[in-house]
Amino acid sequence: MRIREFEIATQEAGHGWQLIDLTDSFGQWLGAHEYREPYFESPGDLSLALDDFAEHLANEVSTGLRADDVDGTTVVALMGLASLFGVARVSRLIEAVNSDIRGRLLAFFPGELEGTNYRLLGARDGWNYLAIPITASEG
Repeated sequence: MRIREFEIATQEAGHGWQLIDLTDSFGQWLGAHEYREPYFESPGDLSLALDDFAEHLANEVSTGLRADDVDGTTVVALMGLASLFGVARVSRLIEAVNSDIRGRLLAFFPGELEGTNYRLLGARDGWNYLAIPITASEG
């Protein structure tokens, strides 16, 4: 909702900013897949390829995290995580790219926080992650 404000505040605080938008990642991956037509005809078969998508997604994010202009003071922001709902787990993505995080990773996460447990859109049991939440509501 206020990503540009986060970017401005981050840069004013003397940190670099890198935004990785995952909103279209699944559509682009599927559109380029050699078996896209059969998957369109039988979407249930797509579940067989979702591990490949998760690997592709981790590579996409890792590439952004390892960019030349990203250093230990850079904030790398992930947006579009809701578009992964049903096709990839954010928890798996974070685990897969953890070793590539050099500065701070900011995940714009449409979900719930219960203690240290994060739940994407209220689905399934969430996962624990060492993080500092910035919530949309005050307090």
